[in-house]
Amino acid sequence: MLVKNIERRIKVNKTVSIASIAFACFIVITGLFFAYRLIEDSRRSIYIIDNGIPVLAKQTDVLMNRPVEYKAQIELFHRLFFTLAPDDAYIKDNIQKSMYLIDDSGKKEYTNLKEKGFYNQIIASSSMVSIRTDSITVDMGKKNFWFFGKQMITRKSSVITRKLITEGYFEDIIRSPNNPHGVILKSWRIMNNDELSNQTKNSY
Repeated sequence: MLVKNIERRIKVNKTVSIASIAFACFIVITGLFFAYRLIEDSRRSIYIIDNGIPVLAKQTDVLMNRPVEYKAQIELFHRLFFTLAPDDAYIKDNIQKSMYLIDDSGKKEYTNLKEKGFYNQIIASSSMVSIRTDSITVDMGKKNFWFFGKQMITRKSSVITRKLITEGYFEDIIRSPNNPHGVILKSWRIMNNDELSNQTKNSY
């Protein structure tokens, strides 16, 4: 009788032990699951600084708006790179700002134009250079883009209009004050910069 009682107690203790271990494992797994969900939710949350105040934004909203940011970055780069005045300091400032948005392909194009005397001609002729964006096409799959616009060179006696078609690639990087969209343009090149018209200004 005593032996049976001992065996029964051993079985009960064994059952309780197994149940305790199973329950502990369940608690651990449940805790890990909720911890994983919490981490995933935190990853989908992005804080945007608005006038010094952090504002919570969901990553899904940011990703939905990403194509717009890509186009804004492409337009901003071209506006900075091609908006020039007959002022060496102004030109250098705009070019420097544009270089934060692009890889070394932008520096190569700047050096190429500089060696051709393009910037010296702008200063010597007191010309103003501006661009007009017609359209920007973005391929989200291949992460490349095409910029279509026109370049206007306004001189004292004439206005020269040139076609401006460029292409390149883009890549996500960390946002910074100098690159607020968090996009770097890569392998950029000018495909077409042919002259469309050369209109003489009326002189009175």
